[in-house]
Amino acid sequence: MTTEVPEVPASSDERYRTTQQSADFSKLRTTLRNFVFPMTVAFFLWYLLYVLLSAYARGFMSAKVVGNINVALIFGLLQFVSTFLIAWYYSRYAAQKIDPLADAIKAGLDSKAGPDREAAE
Repeated sequence: MTTEVPEVPASSDERYRTTQQSADFSKLRTTLRNFVFPMTVAFFLWYLLYVLLSAYARGFMSAKVVGNINVALIFGLLQFVSTFLIAWYYSRYAAQKIDPLADAIKAGLDSKAGPDREAAE
């Protein structure tokens, strides 16, 4: 374990590069990707199922459920519902896992800003 204090980069470009290469930033990107990629794949597959069933399973999709409401209409409406559910879930996920990491990184950048940042404000 070292007790050396890392040198504070002089320019903002260097600060941002240092931050981008940090373990905290890497963890932030990983945390974001752990949500975005699986959720994107799941939604895309769900949408693809809807399109394929509409194209190749017309009998199933045109089956009446209640009155003039058929399976295709229900699946179409569920596309909207799933979109809103994903957005709601992302906002919770971001508030719990992504935002605290991003805030810590921003605080670190602000603390490393030094006198040139104060002069700019």
